Amino acid sequence: YMAANAPMPEPGFADALYYQVAGNADAGRRAIAWALGPATDLRQLALVFDWCQELLTSSDRVALTARIQKLMQQTEADNSISAVRSRTLAAVALFDDVPQVPNRELEQVVHAWWDGKMAPALNRGQDVLPRRDAYALWELLHAIRDNTNLDLRESARKFFKQFPIEHLMSNYPAPFPGEDNDYRIGAMAESGDPDLRRATLARAAELSMVAYDTNSEESQYLQGWLMQDNFMLRDAFGAPYEFLWANPYQPGLTYAHVPLIYHNAETGRLFVRSNWEDSADWFGYFDGVAQLFRGGKRLIIDVKSAGEPLVLGPALISWGPSTPDRRVRLEPEQDAAIFVGLAPSRVYQVEIDDQEVFDETTDPSGILVVDLPGGNRVGVRARQAPGTD
Repeated sequence: YMAANAPMPEPGFADALYYQVAGNADAGRRAIAWALGPATDLRQLALVFDWCQELLTSSDRVALTARIQKLMQQTEADNSISAVRSRTLAAVALFDDVPQVPNRELEQVVHAWWDGKMAPALNRGQDVLPRRDAYALWELLHAIRDNTNLDLRESARKFFKQFPIEHLMSNYPAPFPGEDNDYRIGAMAESGDPDLRRATLARAAELSMVAYDTNSEESQYLQGWLMQDNFMLRDAFGAPYEFLWANPYQPGLTYAHVPLIYHNAETGRLFVRSNWEDSADWFGYFDGVAQLFRGGKRLIIDVKSAGEPLVLGPALISWGPSTPDRRVRLEPEQDAAIFVGLAPSRVYQVEIDDQEVFDETTDPSGILVVDLPGGNRVGVRARQAPGTD
C-alpha cells in the first residue's frame, strides 16, 4: 500500500508507522502534512507527533503541539475508553515539550479514572468494557506501561487473566468472508450485517493482548487462534494494525485445548461451543441476550419460554419458564449442566443422583453451571433455596 501510494483510511497512523519502520521520509512528511491539515483525530495526531519527531520543523512542532493541546482540552469531559486512550497517547507524545499538561493528564488517567473508577468496576463484575473498546484499552495499557512502567492490570488481575479467553470464546465459529481476508465476528446483540471495521479492531485487540503478555498461558492460546493465514488483515484499514502487532514467530498453543465452556460468574456471561471446528454450534448469553449460532445463522432464544434442553458438546443447557425448580438428565458424554434464566444472584439447592444436596448461587444473569464428571447417565435438579424469594 505504501509503495503504491494508496489512499489509507487512517493516513496519519499508516504513514507515521511506515516512516518509523522503513525510515521513508516521504511517508513521514505526508503524515505531518495530514496532521497539520483539517485533521481532528487526536489519537492519530499524537502518533504522528511522537513517531515523526525528526522531521518536524520548529513551526510544525509549535502548530501541532497547540492543536493537540486544544483537542485534549475539548475532550477532557469525555471519559469513554477511546477518548481517554487518545488523551493518554497525546500526553505521552507531548511530555518532553510541555510536561505540565501531560503530567496532569496522566495523573488523572491513572489515579482518578483507572484506580478510582475502572478497576473497581471491573473487580465488581460491572460491564464497563464493551467488546468494541477492547483495542482502545490495550493501546492505552501499552502506552502507560511503556512510558511509566505501570501495569494497570495489577489492580484487576482476575478480570485480565480471564479476558483473552473470553474474547476468543465470544467469537462466532464461522468465518465471515471479506474481500481481502476472512474475519472472526464477535458476539453482537444487534441485528444486521457485522461491522468489519469493528471486527478488524477486535483482531487488533487480540494481537495487542498477546504482545502485552507473551508468556501467559491465555496469551499463548490466543496466539494459536490468531496465527491462521486466512484471517491476516490485508485491506488498507487493517494492514497497518496487522503489521504493528502480529508476531508470526511468537510460539502459541493450540486453541483446541481451550475448554468448550466459558462462564464468567462475575459478569454473568456464558459462551459454549460444540467443538473447535468452524462449523461448530455456539451458544452465548451476554448483555441480557441469549443466542444460538447454527448453520451460519444467529437465532435469538427466549430463556423464559419453554424449550427442550440444548446439547452442545460437553454441556446440556436448560432454559424455560421462570420456576424455582428445574430438572435435567445428562448422558455419559456430558459433564456440565447449565441452567439459564433462573433468578439472578439467588441461592439454589443442587441435587445430583446419589449425592448429597449442596448450595450454589446463580450469577447476575441467572446462570448456574454444575460441573460433573462424565461417564454416567445422571439426573440434576436445581431448586431455589427456601426463603430466598
